[in-house]
Parts: sequence; C-alpha cells; structure tokens
Amino acid sequence: MRRAEKARKAGEILDELYPEQPIPLHHADPYTLLVAVMLSAQTTDKKVNEVTPALFAVADTPEQMAKLQVDEIHDIIREIGLAPTKARNLRRMAEQIVADGGGVRPDWEFLESLAGVGHKTASVLMAQAFRVPAFPVDTHIHRLAARWGLSNGRNVVQTERDLKSLFPKDSWARRHLQIIYFGREHCPALRHDLTKCPICSWAATKKCIREEMGG
Repeated sequence: MRRAEKARKAGEILDELYPEQPIPLHHADPYTLLVAVMLSAQTTDKKVNEVTPALFAVADTPEQMAKLQVDEIHDIIREIGLAPTKARNLRRMAEQIVADGGGVRPDWEFLESLAGVGHKTASVLMAQAFRVPAFPVDTHIHRLAARWGLSNGRNVVQTERDLKSLFPKDSWARRHLQIIYFGREHCPALRHDLTKCPICSWAATKKCIREEMGG
C-alpha cells in the first residue's frame, strides 16, 4: 500500500475514533498553553495539569511570572521533570514576552526565540492557540509514523515534512492530537501486539511487526 493510501485510510480511522480532539493540557489562553507545553517535556500531561493550577494562581500572565524568583517557580513545579531548567526558562521567557510588549503572538520567529521554546512547542502554539496550520511532531508521533510506514525519517524534522506532505493542511492540527490519543489508547511503545492494532495491523510492514514482536 502506498504512503498516500495509508495516510488516507489512517485518517479515516482517526476521524472515526476521535471526532473531537480536546487539548489535553489545561489552559485559559495562549500564554498559559505555552507554559503548560513547556512544562510537558519529559513529563506526563496528567502531572502538568496537577501542577499548573498552583502556578497559574500566582502567575497566569507574563508580567506576573517575570516578577517571581526562579526559586519560587521551582518550588511550585518541583514535581515536574527537569524542574530547575524549566523554572529558569519560564522566568526568562516571561521577561522576553514582557520586553516584546506583553503578548504571545502567532509569529514563528518570535516564538522560537523564547527561552525553552523549540520548534515543536512553537508548532503546538501555532496550531492549537492560533489555528495556523502546523504539524507538531514529538517522539510519540515520530514513532507511530515510522510504525505505520508514513515516514522513514531519522529525526522529527524529516517526519514532520513527510506527514505534512501526506495529510491535507486543514487536518494537521487535529491529526497531531488524534495520533497522540491513538498512541496512548491503542498503540503503546512497549508490549504492543501490532497484529491486533486498528492501524498497525494493516499499515505496519512485516519487517516492522517481526522486529517489534520478536518474531
């Protein structure tokens, strides 16, 4: 089956399974979404959602965050992975936004210039907060794209390029969330029976199934 046909069929299954795609990170506006996405690196969304209410209670704007000491931020987010680095980045990021005028805006160069914000985080903001076509690719989406034979990219940059070429631009934002949800509920990284998966069962190559299942 050609990649384009796999993408079309996978898209139909994802649309059927996930007609609604709620953003898993709790937030109130683009800035609080940005903070939540920054905190989510190497941390579960569940843990982020447990920590952010206390953080947003004292600082849900860049101006408020910039006034906090790094130690104060760290004390609130200490249960999050990489908390010391993230606390420094949150403070610096807030200072940069304040210096720019105080708002988070849909500008790739601006977003990627912020402390602790890489291309993937910027892509999430553009897609989910500003409805600008973007296809954020994290390690989970990278893994599933390879499993399904949609990309043989050696890195997330190539995988993002491949997925953008396969899926219609107006579907990118929802596909990103759908694939994340599918990975959590149907297609885990470990101890996964590819032959019984709603997508892997027909999309994965025999070689992939053999390698992953030790056959």
